[in-house]
Amino acid sequence: MVDVDMAPVIQVSDLRMRYGSVDVLDGVGFEVRHGEVVTLLGPNGAGKTTTIEILEGFRERSAGNVEVLGVDPIRASEDWRARVGVVLQSWRDHARWTPRSLLAHLGRYYEPYSTLERKRPYDTEQLLKMVGLESQAEQKIRTLSGGQRRRLDVAVGIVGRPELLFLDEPTAGFDPQAKREFHDIVHALADLEDTTIMLTTHDLDEAEKLADRILILAGGRIVANGTADQLAREITREAQVRWSLNGEQFVHATTDATRFVRELFAQHGEDVSDLEVRRATLEDTYIAMVQQFESGQGTAAAVEAFEEATE
Repeated sequence: MVDVDMAPVIQVSDLRMRYGSVDVLDGVGFEVRHGEVVTLLGPNGAGKTTTIEILEGFRERSAGNVEVLGVDPIRASEDWRARVGVVLQSWRDHARWTPRSLLAHLGRYYEPYSTLERKRPYDTEQLLKMVGLESQAEQKIRTLSGGQRRRLDVAVGIVGRPELLFLDEPTAGFDPQAKREFHDIVHALADLEDTTIMLTTHDLDEAEKLADRILILAGGRIVANGTADQLAREITREAQVRWSLNGEQFVHATTDATRFVRELFAQHGEDVSDLEVRRATLEDTYIAMVQQFESGQGTAAAVEAFEEATE
């Protein structure tokens, strides 16, 4: 549950990152509130990984202000790091370990940072159950499938019961069932464990299902900030209404779908069939932004197109 009364978990203002003469991040600013699940989207090269690495304290910024859990990440202590979980894209193999032994071993590092409010680490058996690795608990890690290894990545990232969790492409390699189970884990962490989550993904359906709020990064700037529905409505406030009447198909665009459908039934009653109301989706929103950016119109056009969404 999002707590709007608490100080933001992440505060970023005028964040800049330059490599040589190239500005990868050019004045990025946003906040993440306590208990939110926030997704960072953007085309390849937009600066997503750089942004996340700065928030994690793995990379020093060129300029700007960044606070994560009230601390500048680049100067953070071990106590701060115990409060933050990270699930990276790349796999770091521990081939001869088993999931149970690895998680129990890593968990011991978090014991000194346990508090009355947040007991650390997770119980190993509870954690194996959470990520769906109970049946593979005693297998050598080298024998796990790609999807099972990814589940173990997630378990490693949350073993210390983090207050803030960064997820980088968390469901890469998951089959649909495993992906659905992982989504349940994310919702449980946010709703039941009071964990704030920031993730990157190229799966727009996943972003729409998981995120309380979505940030779109393009050209080194945040060009959209809002819920999936809010951003979609900024692309077009019109909905498409499709229906059949006496065997003939009809399509009508309207800014007030409810009123139009009510009038449609008032006029034709039960003769109306196959009714469908379609609004712009997150995919429509994202593709519109990417097309503007890749067409050469660049960040200025993207900002103009989405400026209402960031107000």
